[in-house]
Amino acid sequence: MKVNVLRLDHRLKRDTRITTHVCLTARAFGASKIYLAGERDNGLMDNVRDTSSRFGGNFEIEYTESAMGVINKWKADGGKVVHLTMYGSQAHEIAPEVREDGSDILIIVGGSKVPGKIYKAADWNVSVTTQPHSEVSSLAVFQHLLMDGKEFELEFENPVLEVIPTAHGKTVNIHDENR
Repeated sequence: MKVNVLRLDHRLKRDTRITTHVCLTARAFGASKIYLAGERDNGLMDNVRDTSSRFGGNFEIEYTESAMGVINKWKADGGKVVHLTMYGSQAHEIAPEVREDGSDILIIVGGSKVPGKIYKAADWNVSVTTQPHSEVSSLAVFQHLLMDGKEFELEFENPVLEVIPTAHGKTVNIHDENR
């Protein structure tokens, strides 16, 4: 199952930090690509690409002018759509169903006000609690449930920097051959 993410309604002056964190979370938890809808932000996209090149893997980021175009193409290609919202079915109940379905998944995380057509286009509207909180936390929790904890086993190809878990201090391997 391939997992991609669609970030709705990015706003340059307001959302750069949170959208960057959405991108980094998507990548760290196993997504292979994120589509950025809203205002084009080349600086943000360059930063995400730079992080991916330094820490490894093949994560992609692509700007789109049409969120519905991405959704419609995804579905036409046989994929399914998960929309993260506080109004949907509970994530811990839906994640196993999505995982067992086995289809490629497009996870949608919102921006300001999500249009009703997004709710209608989704195969699953999924709530990560019924309380307001951030797109970053929703994405992390849902991807964790979807991956069934296997994101801790992910290996990212050709890293220049590799963080080694340690109880105290910071240990980073530098792979000069991947520069």
